[in-house]
Amino acid sequence: MDYTTVFGSLDNYQKGSIEIVDDNPKNYVFSNIFEVASGAKPWEKIAVGKNMEYVLETIRAEGVSEWRTCDHDEYALIMDGTVVTDLVKLDTPIALTDHPGSVAVPGEPVGPKMGRITAGKGHMVLLPKGSAYRFSADAPSVIVLQTILGDDTIQRWAEICLS
Repeated sequence: MDYTTVFGSLDNYQKGSIEIVDDNPKNYVFSNIFEVASGAKPWEKIAVGKNMEYVLETIRAEGVSEWRTCDHDEYALIMDGTVVTDLVKLDTPIALTDHPGSVAVPGEPVGPKMGRITAGKGHMVLLPKGSAYRFSADAPSVIVLQTILGDDTIQRWAEICLS
């Protein structure tokens, strides 16, 4: 049997499926990040994978995001389009003991600029602990963010999963 791997995009994807051999389908979840992003508002952080407190969030990148920070490293994998990331090393990191995951930075971040990263499909960007970051995309793009479940994480499991 021949298989062809096709890398999807926001404009061109096929909904996949799973085949359960000898188990209960309710033990599995399956979602399509492009389908989730196509129905999302810009910059919503929608969980599409979860392992204990860790999540993978699908983000529809469109326009300019707010500034955010996190008390742990995060990773942004660009799945479609081109996304620019601006980074600032915060002079005074925001205390996040009661708020896991990323949080909004009020106003403009104060600290030295760390740089700007332009990343395309398949590129990964490290978002270091204690820094502030802002994404921008001229055209609708898709990010998968590896982070910890936070106050801004949207969980829509019943809407996005096949079982």
